[in-house]
Amino acid sequence: MSAIIITCAVTGSVHTPTMSPYLPITPADIAREGVAAAEAGAAILHLHARDPRDGRPSADPALFMAFLGTIGARCDAVANITTGGSALMSLDERLAGPREASPEMCSLNLGSMNFGLFGAATRYESWQHDWEKPFLEGTRDMIFRNTFRDIETIFEEMGAARGARFEFECYDVGHLYTLAHFADRGLIEPPFFIQFVLGILGGIGADVDNLVHMRHIADKLFGDRYLFSVLAAGRHQIPMTTAAAAMGGHVRVGLEDNLYIDRGTLAKSNAEQVRRIRDIVEGLGRTVATPDEARRLLNLKGRDRTAFQANAQHDGRQA
Repeated sequence: MSAIIITCAVTGSVHTPTMSPYLPITPADIAREGVAAAEAGAAILHLHARDPRDGRPSADPALFMAFLGTIGARCDAVANITTGGSALMSLDERLAGPREASPEMCSLNLGSMNFGLFGAATRYESWQHDWEKPFLEGTRDMIFRNTFRDIETIFEEMGAARGARFEFECYDVGHLYTLAHFADRGLIEPPFFIQFVLGILGGIGADVDNLVHMRHIADKLFGDRYLFSVLAAGRHQIPMTTAAAAMGGHVRVGLEDNLYIDRGTLAKSNAEQVRRIRDIVEGLGRTVATPDEARRLLNLKGRDRTAFQANAQHDGRQA
C-alpha cells in the first residue's frame, strides 16, 4: 500500500458558531488550526473562509489570502481550496477565492444535489447569531447547484488556466459516472483523487456496504487511474475512515465534517482529530504521507506556482 494521505477539512460551511466554541472563524483561527493539523500529520488542508464578524460562510478572496499566506509560511501542507463554498453562493462567488489563490488543489462537487442540514436547527434553543437557524432551516428547500456547465467552467478556470488538480467529491454513485464522463472527454487527466462522501442527507449513507460499492464502481470506471479517500459526516467519521484505511484508501477528518472527538465530547481542535486517525492508521500498518509525498502521488504543480506563495514568504519573514 502507498503512504496514506490524511486530509483535514478545517472549518467548512456546514457547522455554525453556536454548535462549537472550537470552530475556527477568523483568518487567524483558520491559519492556526490548519498549521496545527499539518503538524499533527495532515498532508492536505481543505479550506473555506468565514466572515470574521459572525462566522457565516464567505466568498471574499481577501479572507482566503489572509490565512493562506500564514499557512504557507508556517507549514508545507497542500492547500486545497473549496469551489463548493455554500449553497447560497453563485458559481462566480464560489470561484472568487480559488481564482485569486491559484492553489495546487481545489475541491469539486460532481453534481447538483439536495444537501439537508435542517435537522440541526432543532438541536439548539438559542443561537449566537441571527443567520444560523434560518441558514440551516433553508436547506429543506434548497439545492446545491453544480451543473455540467458549472463543472466544465471549474475545469477550465481552475484546471486548464491555473494548473490546479482536484479533490473530486462524490456524494453518490452517479457522481462517479459524471466524473467518468469528463474523463472520457479528456477534460481531466489521471490520477483522479476521489473523495467518497458518506452520510450527508441527500447523498449516499455512511455504511461499509456503500463504501465497498463506491469502490467497486470506481474500480470499474477508473481501474488503476485513481486514488480514493473517505470522509463521513458526524459520528460516522472515525469508523468509516478506519474502514477506508484498512481497504488501502486515504482519509479525511476535520471540524468541517464532525465537531466531536468522542460521543458527546466536542473536539477542541482539528489536530485532535488528525492525531486520532493517525494513531489508528499507523496501528493498521500504514505510513502517513508527507505533503511532498502527497504532491507526488497526486501530480500537483507545487507551492511555488500558487498565487499566495509571496504572501507566505512575507509572513515567514515576519514570524
